[in-house]
Amino acid sequence: MAGSALVAWRRRLGLERRVGALAAGLFVYGFGEELWFRYLPEYLRVLGASAFAVGLFGTARDFLDAAYAYPGGVISDRLGTRRSLLVFGGLTTAGFAVYFFWPSALAVFLGLLLVMCWQSLGLPATFALIGEELEGGRRIVGFTVQAVLKRVPIVLAPPLGGLLLEKLGMKNGMRVGFAVSILLSIAMLFALQRGLSKGREEATAPPSPFAKASEGKPQGSVTLAPALKQLLIADCLIRFCEGMPEVFLVIWAIEVVKISPFRFGLLTSVLMGTAIASYVPAAALAERAEKKSFVLLTYVFFSLFPLAVLLSHTFTALVGAFAIGGLREIGEPARKALILDLSDPQARGRTVGLYYAIRGFAVAGAAAAGGALWTIRPSLTFLTATALGFAGTAWAALFLPRSRATS
Repeated sequence: MAGSALVAWRRRLGLERRVGALAAGLFVYGFGEELWFRYLPEYLRVLGASAFAVGLFGTARDFLDAAYAYPGGVISDRLGTRRSLLVFGGLTTAGFAVYFFWPSALAVFLGLLLVMCWQSLGLPATFALIGEELEGGRRIVGFTVQAVLKRVPIVLAPPLGGLLLEKLGMKNGMRVGFAVSILLSIAMLFALQRGLSKGREEATAPPSPFAKASEGKPQGSVTLAPALKQLLIADCLIRFCEGMPEVFLVIWAIEVVKISPFRFGLLTSVLMGTAIASYVPAAALAERAEKKSFVLLTYVFFSLFPLAVLLSHTFTALVGAFAIGGLREIGEPARKALILDLSDPQARGRTVGLYYAIRGFAVAGAAAAGGALWTIRPSLTFLTATALGFAGTAWAALFLPRSRATS
C-alpha cells in the first residue's frame, strides 16, 4: 500500500523516475554553485576588476547562455537526453575545477565557458525530458516541481556561502565553495548515469509520441510559431530588464546599502523563498486557467523589481524589494509550458534551443549596458531596466494570444 501510494504521489507531482533523477541533478548542481555564484561580481571587484568589467562578465554569461542554447538542443535531439546531460554535467564540473585551481579574474571569464554548460547547453534537454515523460496539463506540474527543487538550493546555499566569505575572506571562502561544488557534482554524475537510464518497462514499452524529440536524428531547420514569436519579443524586453541590474545587485547591497555578505545571502533566500511559495498555487490555477494572465503577472513583477531595489536603502527595505523579486517567478511554469505547447513535437529540443538562443543573443548586451550606465549613475541602470520591463509587459498584453492550459 505504502509503495503504491508513493508511486501515485510521484506521478501526481510529475516525478517519474527519469524526471526525478533530473530534479535531483538540478538540486545538487544548484546547491554547490549557489554557494558562490551570486558573489562572483564582488569576487571580481576584489580581484581588481572595474564596474565595467563586472558588466562585461554579465554580458559574457548572457552571451554564452544564448550561444549554447541551440547547440544544446541539437545535441539533445541527436544524443538523447541522458547522454547529453551527462556530458554537460561533466563539462560544468571541469569549470568548477578551473575556478578552484586558477584564482584570477581571467579565470572567472574563461571558466565560465565550462560552468555554463549544465545550465545552458542542458536547458533544451530538460525541456525535452519533461516533454517525453509528461503530457498535457501535467507539464505545468512538472515544471513547477522542477522549478521548486531547483530553487530550494538558492534559499539554503547563499547564506552559507556568505558565512564562508565572512569567516575566511572573499578569496579563501570562494575557493572552499568551488571545492564543495566539485565534490557534489562528481557524486551527482554517478547518480545521474543510473537515474536517467531507461528501466526494463520503459525500454520495452511502445515508443512515446514525444520520443523523436530527444532520441531521433532530425534533419532540416525549425521555425517558431507566430504566437511563440510574440512571446519571444516580450520575453527579450523582460530579460533585458532583468539583465541590466542583475550583476550589480550584490554590489548595490554590499557597497551602497552597506550590508554584510551573509545578509545578502539572506536576501537571496527571501527572493527564492517567495518564489517557491508562489509556485504551487499559481501552477494549480494555471492548469485550469488561461496562461497569458500568469505570464503578464510575472512580467509586472520583473518590471517592479529594479525600481524597488533602487528605492531601498536599508536591509529591511531590501527584504521587501527581494520579496517582489521572488514574485517574478509566479508565472514561470505556465510560460515554460506555453513554450513547450507551441514547439514542434518532432524537434522539441531544437525549437526550445532556438527560442532561448534568439532571446539570449538579444539580451546579451544587457549587463554591459547596465555597467556603462552604472559608471554614469547607478540609478540609471535601475530606471532604464524598469522602463524596458513595462515595455515588455505592454507588448505581451497587446500581442500575445490567449491560450488555456490543457488537462
